[in-house]
This record gives sequence, C-alpha cells and structure tokens, in this order.
Amino acid sequence: MGLPERREKEKDNRRMLILKAARELFFAKGFKDVTVDEIAKFSELGKGSIYLYFSSKEEIYAQLLLNDLDIFHQQALALFNKKKTATESLFEFSCFYTDFFLDAPELFRILMTFMLYPDQMNLSKEQYKNIVAAMRKTIDVIGSISQFGIDSKEYPSTVDIKYNQFALWGMLNGIIALHIFSGAENRRRVKIHSTIKSALKIYENGLKHS
Repeated sequence: MGLPERREKEKDNRRMLILKAARELFFAKGFKDVTVDEIAKFSELGKGSIYLYFSSKEEIYAQLLLNDLDIFHQQALALFNKKKTATESLFEFSCFYTDFFLDAPELFRILMTFMLYPDQMNLSKEQYKNIVAAMRKTIDVIGSISQFGIDSKEYPSTVDIKYNQFALWGMLNGIIALHIFSGAENRRRVKIHSTIKSALKIYENGLKHS
C-alpha cells in the first residue's frame, strides 16, 4: 500500500471513529444534549479534527442516519423471499423494522424528529434530500412486497401500492412510537409484535377488499 492509499485509509478510520463515538453519545444522551466538544473528547481527537471531516453536529447526525437506513434497507431486501406469501413477508418486514429500532431507540427518536420537526435539525438541503431518499428506499420495500402479492393473485390488482405502502409505514411508526419508551422493557418487544400482528390483519383485510 502506497503513501496516498495509507493516508486515505487513515482518514476513513478516523471518520468512522468519529461516527462511532457520536453514535454512542447520541444514543446515550439524545441528539440535543450532545456537543461537538463531547464527540471530540469521546473519540480522543481534537475539536479541530472533527471539523476536518464534518461541518457540524447535524452533518454527523445525518451521516449516522443515512448509514443506519442503508444497513436496514440491505437487510430488509434480503428478507424478501418470494417462496413466502406476501402476507408472511409483510409481517416479517414489520417485525424486523420494529426490532431495528427497539435495539436502537434513540435512532427512532432521531428519525421521528427529522420527520416531524426537520427545521430543528439545521440540515443542509443536500442532507435533507439524501435522508428522504434513503427513507423512500425503505418504504419501497413494502411496495415490492405488495406488488408481489398482486402478481401472485394474493391481493387484487386494484390495490394502490403507493398509498398502501405509506399507510403501513405510518402504522408501524405509530405502533413503535406508542410503546418504544413506555411499559416494562422485557415485555415491550412481545407487546409490539402482538399489536403489529393484529394491525396487519386489519390492513390486509383492507388490501384484499380493495
């Protein structure tokens, strides 16, 4: 490995170190209560080093959210198995989506803040656009499952895929928001999965009678 490549690798490693430190702090304290000074201290770097890689705390946040949404998207695509019914795939996707945020509840809080109060995040237009695009990719997985349900005759051809994928995504976020920060933690996952299962029965009944 030559000197330019080694320097580039060192930059990548340092950038990932900053993101890792910021992620731990954001998830422990919440986005609003974390400062760039704390991120620098936690990553054992100078504050100036942070600004060599990121222009602001908001940019760090945006990159973390983009990274996690990309990880989710890749894993969700891998879940989509056409040997299963669309109904089975929707339930599996829904539980996976829920578990993704139950394992990182502060990520869900950040996502909700972005969706409900984007002006509070002070993101650039490019950062905002990239996060919206990443979220749309995730939502489109629901559309792909619904389309498979139509193609396999499980759902009628009259189903409005775009409308229904947003309806399901909104329903999942609502269920998670209702339970993720309340109730006994050891029962939370079971309770949410049970609620999702009941809600999906109503949702799919609507699909099949569209």
